[in-house]
Amino acid sequence: MAKPKNRPSVDDPYSLLPPVPSFTLVSDDITDGQPLGPAQCAEGGSISPQLSWSGFPSDTHSFMLTCLDPDSPKEGGMCLWLVVDIPLTVRSVVSGMSTTMVKALASRFFRPASSIGVDEALDLRNDRGTLGFAGANPPKSDGAHRYYFAVHSLDVEQLDLPHGRRTAPDLALATAIPHTIGRGVIMGTSQR
Repeated sequence: MAKPKNRPSVDDPYSLLPPVPSFTLVSDDITDGQPLGPAQCAEGGSISPQLSWSGFPSDTHSFMLTCLDPDSPKEGGMCLWLVVDIPLTVRSVVSGMSTTMVKALASRFFRPASSIGVDEALDLRNDRGTLGFAGANPPKSDGAHRYYFAVHSLDVEQLDLPHGRRTAPDLALATAIPHTIGRGVIMGTSQR
């Protein structure tokens, strides 16, 4: 896979963080290392993928879900999906919540249902400034970008975010690092 033009490429964005045990993350919509389907791309509707996880540490208290594009022109990469405070009882999410649907919910309720359909979970704005999943949309002729979908096992029931729902993705991810005790990752690619 060719790296994006004129930018260093990180092998795996999680290789830069303190190591934690891995657990199983699978998807009906994503095959690890293969191109994402049209639905998971911006041009296809930014439909969030189905994800299921198992084998996480027994002392897990909650989960955080992320999608990162380390190949983005944005320094440090781009966060395209960020859901925190996912209860321990949740072990999978279904596909089908688009960014548009989440915006519609957000306009009707003070604290809308999350993009994964779990009331207790909290969507934070992604690096595109929207709630929910922002589909793959690499710059044209930029080479293949990698999209790392991850479920992070946390040792707290809720993250103490410095600015609550308005916490920027980079700060939310940094806040989660000391609480991360396991991680499941699956990676898809996209290029235009």
